[in-house]
Amino acid sequence: MRILFLTHAFNGLAQRLYVELAERGHALSVEFDINDEVTREAVAMFRPDAVLAPFLKRAIPEDVWRRVPCLVLHPGIVGDRGPSSLDWAILRGEREWGVTLLQANAELDAGDIWASATFPMRPAAKSSLYRGEVTEAAVRCVLEALPRMGDPSFRPRPLDPSDPGIRGQRRPLARQADRAPDWQSHSTDEILARIHSADGSPGVLDEVSGLPCRLFGAWTEPAPPDGPAGPGSVLATRDGAILRRTRDGAVWISHLRAAEGEAPLKLPAAAVLGDRLAGVPDWPAALEAGPEAGGFRELRYFERGPVGFLEFDFLNGAMSTAQCERLRDALRTIRRRPGRVLVLLGGREFWSNGIHLGTIEGAPHPADESWRNINAIDDVCLEILSFEDRLVVSALRGNGGAGGAFLALAADEVWAREGVILNPHYKNMGNLYGSEYWTYLLPRRVGASGVAAVMDNRLPIGTAAASRLGLVDAVLTAPRAELLAEIEARALARATADDFAARLAARNAARERDFAAKPLAQYRTEELERMRFNFYGFDPSYHVARHRFIHRTPNSWTPRHLATHRRIAAPRN
Repeated sequence: MRILFLTHAFNGLAQRLYVELAERGHALSVEFDINDEVTREAVAMFRPDAVLAPFLKRAIPEDVWRRVPCLVLHPGIVGDRGPSSLDWAILRGEREWGVTLLQANAELDAGDIWASATFPMRPAAKSSLYRGEVTEAAVRCVLEALPRMGDPSFRPRPLDPSDPGIRGQRRPLARQADRAPDWQSHSTDEILARIHSADGSPGVLDEVSGLPCRLFGAWTEPAPPDGPAGPGSVLATRDGAILRRTRDGAVWISHLRAAEGEAPLKLPAAAVLGDRLAGVPDWPAALEAGPEAGGFRELRYFERGPVGFLEFDFLNGAMSTAQCERLRDALRTIRRRPGRVLVLLGGREFWSNGIHLGTIEGAPHPADESWRNINAIDDVCLEILSFEDRLVVSALRGNGGAGGAFLALAADEVWAREGVILNPHYKNMGNLYGSEYWTYLLPRRVGASGVAAVMDNRLPIGTAAASRLGLVDAVLTAPRAELLAEIEARALARATADDFAARLAARNAARERDFAAKPLAQYRTEELERMRFNFYGFDPSYHVARHRFIHRTPNSWTPRHLATHRRIAAPRN
């Protein structure tokens, strides 16, 4: 089929659907939903069999949906309508939620139903649920519906709000008054739900230490420190996060965005509050903590026999200079521990997306901070490449992009959960050249002839394609709840294999030969010389692209690597 994606942005959900449909041989093109005339033009140029709208904020023009079947994904159960579906599900404590695939008509979210899927809710941020359960349910709906388009006997089900079996209903836009936390009266769970309901966007408006700001990234603290501070007070800091007292416990808040001032940025909470935290103690977390340990911990390390596991869970996978330095130090600490295999788990939501564009944008001198950040992540990559006494595995539970994707390649093996999306290129961020030793790591996996296929490709790569390219060695198929157990079993098998010593010796010998031909430091020097031009050169493309990305500048056109219909006239049989 010829399918046109009409979407507000090419977000993670849209990318996952794009990859799934491309793997099945569909002809795809993408148009950003900029205005009605652009939509009409895209449909006329591509002449699709169907329009798929994974993420919209406006209605599709009537003359389009009357001419072409337009399927709209709604992140709500059958009958749910309105722009804040997932927000209300979290606020109301729904135990089950879902996704509905509707055919566009004259009333938003009220078209005929082509497919629907449900999932159990878990206590998590809206952005986490959207990237996880919503995305998986949306894939099921689309893959179920597309074959029906060629079935003349199939008729989509009209939505009948009067049907007593339909739980969903129309709800208004969730506003600040609907989710404002009351630290004096709300329980910890209630405050968490309010912050979770707005996580990602728009954030919960509140006041912290006298500063009006929006809150993001909340975790409970199972054992808050004692003290006389009342509800709402800041008790401690940890790795940029702040701990606030509730009436029955405490919660960590990782990020804030000031509600006042020019172009406020979402940044680590302690950085936003600055001197307002004078006298607040730092409460560092021990590195060694199992996956079940509660509270806010960006880094945690645990062992299962001869296997060590290191999780680095950074918001949205972005790694600032300070975070990279802490990760580097953790790797150095682990090097002193015994072990045969080290598994790098990355984060639960994202493996890594490379340098932290937000802290760079908020720095007094973004070019200088860019330079510090790229050197810091290079140091992390160097530490991974420097392990001699054990094998290293990158186990990707979430998506990876740019420098984060190449950081994974520093390991001896790369495993990825089925459904993970990789964007192993830098060009979309103002034609960055990239570092993280990619000029050494990539050719040894894909060969010299395969480098351009990865670096010049600006489209997302799924696990199937990544396996064919050689970027991924194994695809993990366990459900998310059982994924860590599958990773542990695989890693233990590597550590206890009869050929472990031989594999380790072969790996070390291969590196010796590689670095004798060209020292590792030379790769880094050459990459950073190109990066210096990106940061300090006459071409401002990187700085412009970063600014647009961080400030969410509305799209004014669709990039040509997505809008194939704008590159060449679309043929039609």
